[in-house]
Amino acid sequence: MSHMATTDLPYANRPEEDMPGHWLLAKLGKRVLRPGGRELTEQLLADAELSGTDVLEIAPGLGRTATEILARSPRSYRGVESDEAAAKLAGDVVGDRGTVTTGEAQATGLDDDSVDVAIGEAMLTMQSDKVKSQIVDEANRVLRPGGRYAIHELALHPDTLTDEQKTEIRQSLARSIKVNARPLTEAEWRKLLTDAGFTVERVRFAPMALLQPRRIIADEGLGGALKFAGNVIRNGDARRRVLGMRKTFRKYRDNLAAIEVIAVRN
Repeated sequence: MSHMATTDLPYANRPEEDMPGHWLLAKLGKRVLRPGGRELTEQLLADAELSGTDVLEIAPGLGRTATEILARSPRSYRGVESDEAAAKLAGDVVGDRGTVTTGEAQATGLDDDSVDVAIGEAMLTMQSDKVKSQIVDEANRVLRPGGRYAIHELALHPDTLTDEQKTEIRQSLARSIKVNARPLTEAEWRKLLTDAGFTVERVRFAPMALLQPRRIIADEGLGGALKFAGNVIRNGDARRRVLGMRKTFRKYRDNLAAIEVIAVRN
């Protein structure tokens, strides 16, 4: 990924104060953009049992997880990414080891019953309830019976939060990251999947510590963490955004977590 120019990134020409939070972090040199960090991604992929399977990754972004998927010897890899710039970046990472096409998560263009595992990270959270359901239905359609849908998303907890509390957290997140994030409670994630015809097989949690120094070093390595920190320090507009996001994450740290769910198509 070192050859990637920041000008190639989605929204690269948009002012920092208006960029979606995850692309701003990528522009500043952050490569792991998942709520549970590299550790939960690796756990998700281990639980998804990828060896010898046909894999679909929904919204591969910069291709970071694609590299991890390919390292686990799937039979085939297919990525479907709605953003053309991101699709090109992910395609460059995958090379001739798979295919990345531009398409919508809720309309991948794949055949019915054509993959064994569908993987999506930190993308359902960003969708409305209606689009969440459409994407989960699409995953169900393209998976073979018994196929696994593996997701790594942002969760609200506990399940007993009131609607007012959920709305407050979602609105604060949306203001901070400039994306209309709608994380769900564990019970709501389970219902979304079971309503679409899945059986939830496994749920794991990890702290939502995306911008905590210890997590940044764990995810990026010391050199990557120092590069990211240097870019944040040098760029005033970006620094204000990053500190604002971190403040929001810390304010709601007792109510936010990363969640992994492995669901099986009935």
